[in-house]
Amino acid sequence: MMAPNLAAGVAGVLIGGIFNGSFVAPMKLMRRWSWEAGWLVYSLTGLVIIPWFAALATVPDLVGIYAEASSRTLFSVLGYGFGWGVGSVLFGIGVSRMGLAVGYGLILGLIAPIGTFYPMLVLHRERLFTAQGRALILGTLIVLAGIFLCAKAGRLREQATGRPRAARTSFGAGLLICVLAGIFSPMLNFTFVFGAELQQMALARGAAPGLASNAIWPLALTAGAITNAGYAWLLLKRNRTAAELKEPAGHWALGAAMGALCFASFLVYGQGATALGELGGIVGWPLFMSMALITSNALGALSGEWRGAPRAAWGWSMAGIALLIAAITVIARGGAA
Repeated sequence: MMAPNLAAGVAGVLIGGIFNGSFVAPMKLMRRWSWEAGWLVYSLTGLVIIPWFAALATVPDLVGIYAEASSRTLFSVLGYGFGWGVGSVLFGIGVSRMGLAVGYGLILGLIAPIGTFYPMLVLHRERLFTAQGRALILGTLIVLAGIFLCAKAGRLREQATGRPRAARTSFGAGLLICVLAGIFSPMLNFTFVFGAELQQMALARGAAPGLASNAIWPLALTAGAITNAGYAWLLLKRNRTAAELKEPAGHWALGAAMGALCFASFLVYGQGATALGELGGIVGWPLFMSMALITSNALGALSGEWRGAPRAAWGWSMAGIALLIAAITVIARGGAA
């Protein structure tokens, strides 16, 4: 029988994916800032200021929750959050050097299965071969096929146009950066899955069900901000680009918009995954990643990344997106099992 909140859960996860797939897009408009300037503003707003403000506003007795939570949960959230921060830095560099479409494809090819099956194998191994588990396996395989086709399309586009990979790095170096980003980046989902104790404590104190995950995000994202903001500041000093932050003011707004979109993606994902039930953080993850890739490809096309690309590249891209949509359908239907 279909769970009462299945439709709302899937919708929330997919909307979160749209936000996540678009949060890097404002950086393309920061023509007078270096990568590090934009990433510093994004890190401070999206990973520190907004999450803490949201948590303090929506979770009663937040400090008391942290004081009473088990050390294991706190260390898991902080540790995985820091690991995600490493992946996030590499993600930003990888997308900057490989392009929105290609970089996303390579990175998500690892994020999707790792973020899905590691928590399931640790917490719910017995569910792997149920009807729901089989749908999740099949859907994730379809996701990987879709990601492969999107990456193939991006590679053909790059060969034909000579864009968007920066000249300062080889394809091999960019590939390595993206692979490492794909290994570390799924740790964000681990903070949500293994930080469930904080969510339950927030619910017990009267937090709204859709906002209880806000007890997790401040710790996880602030830990991630250490590497994100730290690396950006290091580059500002090394490259002597800190003066860029003095102007123009509009770039600060764009950096803040990146932060707001990024946090919104986590907030709405958490709401959707919660509505999906016990396996929400597992079932929801490949849906979230699929929609993020669909969104990033669409924005890449709208921003001109695909201008001059051969027809074959467009064909592979459309085929990849069709597979991602099919995967969303398979996993969502399996969620009713």
